[in-house]
Amino acid sequence: MTNELTPKFNPTEVEAGRYEKWLEADVFKPSGNPDAEPYSIVIPPPNVTGKLHLGHAWDTTLQDIIIRQKRMQGFDTLWLPGMDHAGIATQAKVAARLAEDGILPQDLGREKFLDKVWEWKDEYATTIKEQWGKMGISVDYSRERFTLDEGLSQAVRKVFVQLYNKGWIYRGEKLINWDPKAMTALSDIEVIHKEIDGAFYHITYQIEGSDEFVEIATTRPETFLGDTAVIVNEKDERYKHLVGKNVILPIINRVIPILTDDHADMEKGTGVVKITPAHDPNDFEVAMRHDLPMINMMNNDGTINENGGKYEGLDRFEARKQIVADLKELGQLVDIKPVRHEVGHSERTGVVVEPRLSTQWFVKMDELAKNAIAHQRKKDGTDDVVAFYPPRFGDAYLQWMENVHDWVISRQLWWGHQIPAWYNEAGEMYVGEEAPEGEGWTQDADVLDTWFSSALWPFSTMGWPDENAEDFKRYYPTSTLVTGYDIIPFWVSRMIFQGLEFTGKSPFKRALIHGLIRDEEGRKMSKSLGNGIDPMDVIEKYGTDALRWFLSNGSAPGQDVRFSYDKMDAAWNFINKIWNVSRYILMNAEDVSADAVSSALTKVANKTAGNVTDRWILTRLNDTARRVTEQMDKFEFGVAGHILYNFIWDEFANWYLELTKEVMFGEDEAEKDITRAVLLHVLDQVLRLLHPIMPFFTEEIFEKLPNTSGSIVVAEYPKVRPEFNDDKASEGVAMLIELITAVRNIRAEVNTPLSKAVPMLIKSEHADFFNAVSPYISRFTNPSELTIAKDLAVPEQAMSAVITGAELYLPLAGLINIEEEIARLEKELAKWQKELDLVNKKLGNERFVANAKAEVVQKEKDKLADYQEKFDTVKARIAELKEN
Repeated sequence: MTNELTPKFNPTEVEAGRYEKWLEADVFKPSGNPDAEPYSIVIPPPNVTGKLHLGHAWDTTLQDIIIRQKRMQGFDTLWLPGMDHAGIATQAKVAARLAEDGILPQDLGREKFLDKVWEWKDEYATTIKEQWGKMGISVDYSRERFTLDEGLSQAVRKVFVQLYNKGWIYRGEKLINWDPKAMTALSDIEVIHKEIDGAFYHITYQIEGSDEFVEIATTRPETFLGDTAVIVNEKDERYKHLVGKNVILPIINRVIPILTDDHADMEKGTGVVKITPAHDPNDFEVAMRHDLPMINMMNNDGTINENGGKYEGLDRFEARKQIVADLKELGQLVDIKPVRHEVGHSERTGVVVEPRLSTQWFVKMDELAKNAIAHQRKKDGTDDVVAFYPPRFGDAYLQWMENVHDWVISRQLWWGHQIPAWYNEAGEMYVGEEAPEGEGWTQDADVLDTWFSSALWPFSTMGWPDENAEDFKRYYPTSTLVTGYDIIPFWVSRMIFQGLEFTGKSPFKRALIHGLIRDEEGRKMSKSLGNGIDPMDVIEKYGTDALRWFLSNGSAPGQDVRFSYDKMDAAWNFINKIWNVSRYILMNAEDVSADAVSSALTKVANKTAGNVTDRWILTRLNDTARRVTEQMDKFEFGVAGHILYNFIWDEFANWYLELTKEVMFGEDEAEKDITRAVLLHVLDQVLRLLHPIMPFFTEEIFEKLPNTSGSIVVAEYPKVRPEFNDDKASEGVAMLIELITAVRNIRAEVNTPLSKAVPMLIKSEHADFFNAVSPYISRFTNPSELTIAKDLAVPEQAMSAVITGAELYLPLAGLINIEEEIARLEKELAKWQKELDLVNKKLGNERFVANAKAEVVQKEKDKLADYQEKFDTVKARIAELKEN
């Protein structure tokens, strides 16, 4: 194997075959080390409804960053993969594919239709796994699960039966949300409320035996077919004389009573309210109070049923049109007033949801919610309360749990976990984990809500209900959940209350909640807008590492991220920069052994060899490793990425690499050996720090280093090494860099190129240090003569700069304008005044001083002293120039 890297970074070449090598080497499996602390994540199972989108790429990237870092840190890591059967969505997709050939699910029957769905599942599961491979996610495929696996099905049946036996699952007739396209019940959170254009239809009902009419207003005139009463408020003087009488429903001529109920608001509309108990949640409650009949006037597919008279068979919206026309002809349509209002739509099919009386299975939520809320609010430090990142999502979780309603869990589908309840002709019902013995039993045709099985995912995938299962004992509760804020009520909350109920523990210790991927204009990506981006297309153009770098650095926890091709270009450029740095180092250090590196680092730490720049870069590396690890532990991947970027691009590539050329182009071979060793060590550590975020190219370079072996996937993550901390070297090189930068800036202002040598004077209390590093100053500033002293005469006509610990003068007689130089210095003075004001404001804040860490406060005090010294020096220089 050659140690050479190609002249230009080519992600396609770098990534080809790499994932397969990792799988063959089994580097993604748990270490099996009983002494290592376990760290586990279960993947939020993607639906087998199609290809993964950019949101999935973000979600899996964040998980992979976490698990790769923990693996390198020596944890016994498990990242368990799997997929969700996604009942409604998958069944709809397969039905749509069959419809293209003119086939209806009913034509096939349940079993043959399910065979088609399993074929779909196998097809798209393969696609998803191929995409996972492209993303480089380090899951353990030997533990892959599917929500319809037999083991998971056993867990679902056990949970259902236990909740049923406690009275927390029940079957009853209640008003539910109905999807007329999917022809199934929906839970409240599967209904998306959208604002649409509608109308209030003002209709009159005739009082029986009278010429008098009452006026009602409704947005759904077709539902009058299911009216069983009208109500008025008992305090409403306008209608007291009508209470106890009846009205005649127009067209169908059914007689219904006029009742009093507080639900009728005297100040709202006409004060008369039609009651349709089978199709409105408020009307349902009124009907329960008054023991009213409940008439369902709609079929499963949204057409009018036999209770609709001449409208039977019409689609609900077509029936609306005809009813409005007929009412108008009768003279009982008073007015139509346009209105903009919120209407519930199915999250899955997009159609308008119909509130509808239906017999369904429900989870009684009061005790489950109460227990989960009480557990989450414990603060004694001994329980396993879920830590949400950011914390505000913990409040969102509690708020949802405090307002939760009973959960309708039955779905009128074929694809899913069939409800473990059986009925016989005698009207008996049996609920159990297995079918009852004997003849004549028929299983409930409905299946469970997809989220019912997904709620068990963290423990059902680990072998539960076998509580002695090795994975369950070792890796449950899981360490961290990563998911989007949009499914906190759908999934996160349900996992928590089911985990507490059946295992006695929260299913995860931490919940990292991220936002949504949006386009460059901030819009949510959708098919209707045509702004969706396929992550595989991005990978083809930029490579996986660039996409992962962008996704990890795009936003803070909980925030949405805007996709940007400009940022993708920047990510690719960053990788290419590291690639070129690595090429340079490998070409100059291809034969440096691990022993040579270790020996050189020891000498640098002991200050028996090496120079101040070597000690500086090792100190900066230490600080970078510490800060990156701290931010990663807080899931602040964007901050960690920013720290890495600044260290790699600015300090390592732009400064240390350039500074080493003074040694590399010199004659001292021993010093060159030290420099080569330090370069190799820093590159090695940089690759390890970057690997969790960008796994492919870091492995490519790592395996070409002359002193490494094995895969970077299981290499040790960088730790802080106290022997490399050298604050004096760090401060000194920081002054050197500031000085070189200041000289370059001054030269640029007066159009004096670096190739032209000019005299330079440095006045500093640190003259000994600047004299020691004068070869670097000469190489990077090109002075015709260099004077360094603690005290020296300041030339009259000179450009000047104040840096930390020194004053710099470039006598450029004839090249500068004194007035312009004063103006420049006054701008600099204003800059330092602004910095002083900011620091003084912070230190003047009593809450900050009292609550911030001591080292943070001290850092601000150090800034104050530095800024004050610079301010005073610039002010004095302005005074000198004005005097002259």
